[in-house]
Amino acid sequence: MPRTERIRNFSIIAHIDHGKSTLADRLLEITGAISERDMRDQVLDTMDLERERGITIKAQTVRIPYTSPDGREYILNLIDTPGHVDFSYEVSKSLDACEGALLLVDAAQGIEAQTLANSYLAVGAGLEIVPVLNKIDLPAADPETAAAEISGLLGIDTSQILLASAKTGEGVPEILEAIVERIPSPSGEANVALRALIFDSYYDQYRGVISSIRVVEGELRSGIRVKMMATGASHEAEEIGVLTPAMTPVKSIGPGEVGYLIAGIKDVSQAKVGDTVTLAENPASAPLPGYQEPKPMVFCGLYPIDGGDYPELRVSLEKLSLNDASFTYEPETSKALGFGFRCGFLGLLHMEIVKERLEREYGMALVTTAPTVEYRAVMRNGDTRVVRTPTDLPSSGELDAVEEPMVRATILTPSEYLGPVMELCQARRGEQERLEYLSQARVEIVYRLPLAEIVVDFFDALKSRTRGYASLDYEPAGHEAANLVRVDVLLAGDPVDAFSSIVHREKAYAYGKAMVSKLRELIPRQLFDIAIQAAIGGRVIARETVKAKRKDVLAKCYGGDVSRKRKLLERQKEGRKRMKQIGSVEVPQDAFISALRIDS
Repeated sequence: MPRTERIRNFSIIAHIDHGKSTLADRLLEITGAISERDMRDQVLDTMDLERERGITIKAQTVRIPYTSPDGREYILNLIDTPGHVDFSYEVSKSLDACEGALLLVDAAQGIEAQTLANSYLAVGAGLEIVPVLNKIDLPAADPETAAAEISGLLGIDTSQILLASAKTGEGVPEILEAIVERIPSPSGEANVALRALIFDSYYDQYRGVISSIRVVEGELRSGIRVKMMATGASHEAEEIGVLTPAMTPVKSIGPGEVGYLIAGIKDVSQAKVGDTVTLAENPASAPLPGYQEPKPMVFCGLYPIDGGDYPELRVSLEKLSLNDASFTYEPETSKALGFGFRCGFLGLLHMEIVKERLEREYGMALVTTAPTVEYRAVMRNGDTRVVRTPTDLPSSGELDAVEEPMVRATILTPSEYLGPVMELCQARRGEQERLEYLSQARVEIVYRLPLAEIVVDFFDALKSRTRGYASLDYEPAGHEAANLVRVDVLLAGDPVDAFSSIVHREKAYAYGKAMVSKLRELIPRQLFDIAIQAAIGGRVIARETVKAKRKDVLAKCYGGDVSRKRKLLERQKEGRKRMKQIGSVEVPQDAFISALRIDS
């Protein structure tokens, strides 16, 4: 039997909270891949944030030895995938390293949006899909309805769908047998030029970059010099090995095998996800297909609350970027907030995770500006500029059009909530593309929406309108021209860049009114009236005034001629006018934090 005939590479794809990590635990437990002493819940989720939130942020891989009931021995490589839409690029690269996938569906909830999205990714990658209905032990489980939905999605007979409970272990031995029988073994020749796919990388402070790799063809041996085909960098393979799940060094990894590579690389950007590893002396003629740069979708400013912490924030971002090369950062300055960084993220969840890791792991206290997306400004002279902050948007006299990024959003909802969901999408400038009933009780709706309309609170609004039953997945869908304007907030006539925002003209007044009303409550009264204005260009669209503190100058003036009182009041009026000319508005730091809070 060829070496590759006894290898099976598979992934588990599912919507969030459908039991993916629990099933991985049972597979490791039943096959004895991990000892009872080392066993714990969510064994493949290594970060505290993953365990707390119940989501997989970083893909993991593990080698599982399996002996079938007829005595044949197999090597099963489980390549775990992140579960959130923000990390769909990592999911696609993990699927590229497999020949099959377990499609896990909660028997109580049925097919969700990311079930659909990941299924399409798996079908597009040419994978053999093994459908599994999980959580059949729950009182609310409805396996017949869920099986009918899967049958309609994949076009298969319901008899091919496996029933299991990852929590109790029921049906897991049958899943192991299905992996061996249904998922094809990998193909690839050992005596050709090496080509191996990097499907994950992370940074270890003692050993440098550790890359998870899948050898497609050729053989990777310890001690040889390897080359990264996308970056052109070459390094010596100091150690190669397999994950059992502990790191176990081996002398070589052949076609179809999955393992790790340590090559003394000090920068994760030199071992990017999707890159092809080949030999430096005898390189392959062409890289593996499908490599692309992860593109940030959401941008925000990160500023230290204490300006003196700026150097520490820079060091913290450098260290964090060693473990996560998918977020970008560059220095920027704000008149209101001082020195900070403009950061780009894959999505809103990615942004929250990076911010939380900076605060937890590096002890940073941060102000986060409102998230924005990357616009394209088409100038009258034909040039195109990238706009990541409101201050980058050119004046209307130079602009021909502003294009905003669009997404294709797939929403699955119970049919009783179809009206409120459609109303929400229409209010967010959505354009309906498709509506399809998966069953009498569940509807799939596809909308084309501006990314800017969904990055902040769309998901929360969707959940509240459907009592938590709807699910959302989206993918980029190009750019489209829109009637966008920059709304500036002025304090005593001076624009404050931290509060500026790019919004659709129809919503500009509502945004401006809400912002000035909020600032009126947050800015403390001072010795002169403070005008808070929202303006588009030179036109003010909303205004509030913080009234001045009033000192009672007549307190000591008892009796006497009225002209004495008038003289004191006139002197106070002159002082106020002078103060308004030379005084500056003091905005406390907590007012910025409150006004810029994402969840407010």
